[in-house]
Amino acid sequence: MSFEKQLSRLVCLAFEKTMSLEENKNLDLGDPKNFIIIRQHNQLGDLLSGVSLFRAIKETYPASKITLIVSPSNYPGLMKNKFIDEIFIFDKKKIYNPFYFSKFLKLLRKGYDVAVVPVVVSISFTSNLLARISKAKIRIGPQMLDGKINGSRFFFDRRVVLDWRKNPDSNISERSLDILRPFGINTNNYRSEISFDKDDEKVAEDFINSIDSKENNKLIGLHVGAGKIPNMWSLYKYLEIIEKLNKEFNAKVYLTGSKADTEAINFMVEKTKIKLGLFIDRKIPEVAALISKSDLFISNDTGIMHVAGTTNTPQITIFGPTNPFNWAPIGENKLFIRKSELIDDVEVEDIYDMCKNILSKKSAK
Repeated sequence: MSFEKQLSRLVCLAFEKTMSLEENKNLDLGDPKNFIIIRQHNQLGDLLSGVSLFRAIKETYPASKITLIVSPSNYPGLMKNKFIDEIFIFDKKKIYNPFYFSKFLKLLRKGYDVAVVPVVVSISFTSNLLARISKAKIRIGPQMLDGKINGSRFFFDRRVVLDWRKNPDSNISERSLDILRPFGINTNNYRSEISFDKDDEKVAEDFINSIDSKENNKLIGLHVGAGKIPNMWSLYKYLEIIEKLNKEFNAKVYLTGSKADTEAINFMVEKTKIKLGLFIDRKIPEVAALISKSDLFISNDTGIMHVAGTTNTPQITIFGPTNPFNWAPIGENKLFIRKSELIDDVEVEDIYDMCKNILSKKSAK
C-alpha cells in the first residue's frame, strides 16, 4: 500500500472514531422544511442532469427550501434555477481565508432538517464531510456505489446502497433520484432545467439580429468543442454540415464555446466562407436563452449538451466512447447518434439526414 493510501486510511479512521454516526434504518423523514444538498464534486453535466432531484424535493415537500453547495465551475448552470432557494460556491482555494471560512461555516451551521449528498459517478470524501459538519437532523448519503463500499459512510445516519450494474443503460437524471427514492421523494419528470430571464432573452435576441437581419432563416447552433478529445467530432465534418445546411435551408449558424474552445472555433471561422455568429464565454442562462430560440442545436457529448437539453429546441448529440443512454438529454426531439467508441465513425450524411428530418418537419408546421 502506498504512503498516500496509508495516510488516507489513517485520516479516515480518525474521522470515524470522532465523527461517526449511528445508522438509522427509519425511512420516514417527517415533514422536512429545509434541505441542504452538497454537489461540489460533480461536473457541470452531472449537476444539470440531476435537476430532477431538486424538482422531486419541491414536488414532495412544496413548502421546503433548498440550499445547494456547488463548485465555482458549476455555479453558472444553477445560478437562476427556480428550484434552488440559496446557493453557495465552495471554493477550495478560499477555504484558508478566515472571512470566507467563517461565512461558509455559518451557512453549514444554520440548521437543516435534511442534508443530502447525491452520487452518480464517484464518491467524494469532501462532500460527505461537509454533510457531517452541517447542522442537520438527518444526513443522507451513499452506503456503496456499484459494489464499492463508501469509506466515509459513517458520516451519514441514513445510508443508501446505489447499484446500477443490473441496469447499466439508465439515465443519469434517473440515477440522481435514487439517493432519495427510498424516502418517498420522487418525480415523473426527469427533464433538466435552466432558468433564464428577460435580460438573458434580450442578449440572445440582440445576438441573433447581429448575425443576419433576414427573417425566416433557420437558426442553427453548434458546439464543436468538448472537454475530452475522444468526444470531439471532426471539425472538417462540422464544416461540411454547415455548408450543407446553409445551402439547403439558408441557415443562420452560430457557434457556442469558451476560451478552451478557441483553437477549434478559430479553425471553423478560417476554413469556411459562411458567416458564423460566435457566442463565446457567455453566461449559461444566456446560452440557454439563445438555444431556446433556435431551430436546431448540434453538439458533441459535453457540458453544453446538457444546457441545450434543458430547452425545447430539437437537438442532435454526437457520441463516441460515452454511453448515450446514460448521458443524452431526455425529452421530445432530443436525438443522439453513436456508431462505436470512435466518434468519427459517425458520417456527415448521418447527421445531415437527421437535420433534414427535423428542419423539414418544422417548416411544414
